[in-house]
Amino acid sequence: MGNRIVKWLVLFCTILLLSACGTDSQEKVLKKVNGKWADANGYELNATMEIKSGGDPKKYDVTVWHTKPDFYRVEVVESGKDVSQMIVRNADGVFVVTPTLNKMYKFQSDWPKKNSQAYLIGALAEDLAQDKNLVMKEEDKAYIFEAATRNSYKNSMPHQVITVDKKTMLPTSVVIMNDVKEEQIRITFKNIKLGVQHAAKEYAVEQFTESDETKGEQATPSEKDNKDNKDGKESTNNPNGNEEKQAVSAEAENKFQTHYPVVNIENTKMVGEKVIQESGMDRVILTFDGDKPFTVMQQPVTKEAAMLPVSSPGDPVDLGFTIGAITDTSISWEKDGVEFFVASNKLTREEMVQVATSMTIGSMK
Repeated sequence: MGNRIVKWLVLFCTILLLSACGTDSQEKVLKKVNGKWADANGYELNATMEIKSGGDPKKYDVTVWHTKPDFYRVEVVESGKDVSQMIVRNADGVFVVTPTLNKMYKFQSDWPKKNSQAYLIGALAEDLAQDKNLVMKEEDKAYIFEAATRNSYKNSMPHQVITVDKKTMLPTSVVIMNDVKEEQIRITFKNIKLGVQHAAKEYAVEQFTESDETKGEQATPSEKDNKDNKDGKESTNNPNGNEEKQAVSAEAENKFQTHYPVVNIENTKMVGEKVIQESGMDRVILTFDGDKPFTVMQQPVTKEAAMLPVSSPGDPVDLGFTIGAITDTSISWEKDGVEFFVASNKLTREEMVQVATSMTIGSMK
């Protein structure tokens, strides 16, 4: 009887030991992740991003190039539309480019170090490494991490779930959630190639001031795919640029509807709304007063005659649906043919982002 009990105990301990050997610790997995994601000399990736907050869901195609130490090229294209934006970091600074509007803004910024971006795998590795309350769950084919966000909308969307494939040790998806853990943004990685490096000239922004005929290999990935469909259209160096700018302005004005922030800022409410006519366009000014006063200005977007870099203060900020510019006292962005500007000496950067992401067509109640 005693020998039988001993045999059962030995068998039970063996099973426990084998089970423990088959499960990687959280620290071990994090070490693998950091070694693979953050230490790569360069990479390319393609992903889709679905924004579910703020009205009807929208999908975007995202292409990322990164070459160490500090070169980045991120292109975001709204699915089904010829609307794209690009953020480029090279030796000259950080640039935000909107080809459809011939607009290019230049920043002296340390982006993306200040704000984590869920489609930059190095930033995701930092998110995991810096979260002291990180939780890891293991499934048959994946590791699931629940982590805090460190991005520009971390107050309104503080949670994220990062899924990592066990075989490749690469991320397959990121789900960003609000404070009650409702899904707001989903990023699905379609393809990640580690070890890919691009020459410095491929990060140069001068290429965006040239016509499609002279860009050649310097065209953006989406431009290469759609070049044949664009033959016959005006180039960025259109000699009739002023007429084109006026036409775009007129079209935007016809579609312009006032947007209002639906975010609730305690003891702050709208006290004024006025419309100013300027250069044939309406500019709407909303005034909010209370504990945290701020002003919102909006007007139709105009297309520039030529794409020239314009210096912009502050840092680029990813709002999910577009890339804007943020300082300690203001935030500006463009969306759906409307140019927005929010100014305040009382709102924090995070609160200005909350105002920006809550802007909706409608009326204040």
